Amino acid sequence: MAFLVLPFLDAFARDLVQPRDGPTVDFSRPAGEPALASPDSVSWRIFKNPVALFVGGVAAVILELADPAVRTGVWEHSSFRQDPVRRLRRTGLAAMITVYGAESEARAMIARVARLHDTVTGRTPSGEPYRANDVALLTWVQATATYGFAQAYHCYVHSLAAGKLDRLCEEGLVAARLYGAADAPGSRAALERLFESRRDRLEASPIVFEFLEIMRAAPVFPAVLRPLQRLLIRAAVDLVPGWIRERLGLPAALGLHPWQRPAVRLVGALADRLMLRSSPAVQSCIRLGLPADYLYRRGGTM
Repeated sequence: MAFLVLPFLDAFARDLVQPRDGPTVDFSRPAGEPALASPDSVSWRIFKNPVALFVGGVAAVILELADPAVRTGVWEHSSFRQDPVRRLRRTGLAAMITVYGAESEARAMIARVARLHDTVTGRTPSGEPYRANDVALLTWVQATATYGFAQAYHCYVHSLAAGKLDRLCEEGLVAARLYGAADAPGSRAALERLFESRRDRLEASPIVFEFLEIMRAAPVFPAVLRPLQRLLIRAAVDLVPGWIRERLGLPAALGLHPWQRPAVRLVGALADRLMLRSSPAVQSCIRLGLPADYLYRRGGTM
């Protein structure tokens, strides 16, 4: 059975981050070139887990959409509503290149994204002007991503030991500043202060519910795994801080039922032990001359 299941999962994982209409990125090259983050980083450990990535990514977008300027920019200037799967794959690939890609490729990709942000401007429905390359907006996006991925790993994969969130925030500063998020939080305390500072700004919007409905219906996962997709979306809603869920009007019914949480943890833990040869994490280890299973032989917790 494993001979059938592993190739299926390998192909599925590859499809999640490699857009079919774009160039294929070879994370195994150029040989020896380091990434922005090192192989022994918290980032490399978290981003290898597809459950943490999916759940954390959905939670991060919910938090992003709570900000009116970010919400308007995302909804009016992206292809997400028209082609959510393609957009998710492109975003996933960008995340993989940022963490695992050769530094030269990561810097070039981030520069392209920054140039694209320079062209995105507009006004929110209330008349507030926004620019996608505004430092405050980019900082919020960076912070929500850090929070989402860290919390997803901590809650559904393995508990993060004390200080690991500080280290994750610090590891992300180089990439954050390249993206333009000059004020990205470099510690857990700074992340918490940033969230607290947004209390009077975050607001409810029907777009948040539209996003969740699109994510439930979009064929992100193969048909056989579609129930898991909807379960992981519930897990993402659960990660949103309680006061923000209340501000957004997200009812408890959209999150996990108590009996579902152990199931998500089981899937997350299994995914953390499943080495897929085509994953950017494995291919990047090979690029640096490390064993393919380097990230899978360092112990179960961080």
